[in-house]
Amino acid sequence: MSAPTSPASSPMSSAAPSPLRVALVGYGLAGSVFHAPLIAATEGMVLDTVVTSNEERAAQARTEFPQVRVAASADDLWPMAAELDLVVIASPNKTHVPLATAALDAGLPVVVDKPVAGTAAEARALAALAEERGLLLSVFQNRRWDNDFLTLRALLERGELGDVQRFESRFERWRPRLKGGWRESGAPEEIGGLLYDLGSHVVDQALVLFGPAVRVYAEVDVRRAGAAADDDTFLALTHANGVRSHLYVSATAAQLGPRFRVLGSRAGYVKYGLDPQEADLRTGARPGRGAGAWGVEPEALWGRVGEGESPVTGGGRPVPTLPGDYPAYYAAVASALRDGTPPPVTAEEAAAALDVLEAARRSAREGVAVELP
Repeated sequence: MSAPTSPASSPMSSAAPSPLRVALVGYGLAGSVFHAPLIAATEGMVLDTVVTSNEERAAQARTEFPQVRVAASADDLWPMAAELDLVVIASPNKTHVPLATAALDAGLPVVVDKPVAGTAAEARALAALAEERGLLLSVFQNRRWDNDFLTLRALLERGELGDVQRFESRFERWRPRLKGGWRESGAPEEIGGLLYDLGSHVVDQALVLFGPAVRVYAEVDVRRAGAAADDDTFLALTHANGVRSHLYVSATAAQLGPRFRVLGSRAGYVKYGLDPQEADLRTGARPGRGAGAWGVEPEALWGRVGEGESPVTGGGRPVPTLPGDYPAYYAAVASALRDGTPPPVTAEEAAAALDVLEAARRSAREGVAVELP
């Protein structure tokens, strides 16, 4: 089957371009809460097809998007490749590589939820296939558009903290009872556990902020009775520029620490609380709808910049948190498809994060620090 003409390569026309037709594979948490609403909110995109074999999820998709087509299997997509402009893979982790490969082989650009693969080698093989086919391949790292992350990047760009010496990032939850499902499975083929789930986010953020890591140490634990996959994990990264990142992901944190604590030569930044976008999406709020601005948090949750005193006792000054902007991801994907701009997150970047995650797994298993080339 010949590859469909990319909208980015279509002749220019005075008429508005046709919407990019998106197929979404998977309608669980990732598909229904994150991808579908963000795709639908993106100008110039339309959710054309949802792939799910679950009847309840299929009914949910039809209710939320009355015009959507529903397919029971991803195999149903490939014969209709000419009718699609993008495939988004939001199915369980173990299916990411085979489904992304099949989509690229069908001539379709692809967005894959994190982690794109179980190993860096698989991620780089996918990147090579996409380059060979001349197709977009991007990884959904939505937390690059978290409100606190955007605020911290702005502080660093303005030099307000001086030279950063230590970066502490926590993604902690209190879930003492298991929820069940593949994410808590210890089977290697499932690519479950917090190291590859929330760890994919905190590692990606650290690499974006401070560049490549050259040394990784990790402690990976299974705390809850009956759990089979890691649910309490710590990573220590040494970056090539000398910054040290301490990253915590946990489902067993009875008291939650600061989301960010960043210590620089001039000042520090401490921020508590999570970006509101996920909670809003879970409750049915949608970008562009309603009276309130999207991604804005109350002033009481603003972080503080200061030196020599704890923010808990009033030290430092409050810094307005920039609005979170998950919609920016798919807006950038649409631009990449239409105009040939760079994708918002590349598979090569995802592979670099997987290098760290693989080193962390080895470090925890062998009780050693692992050097990266």
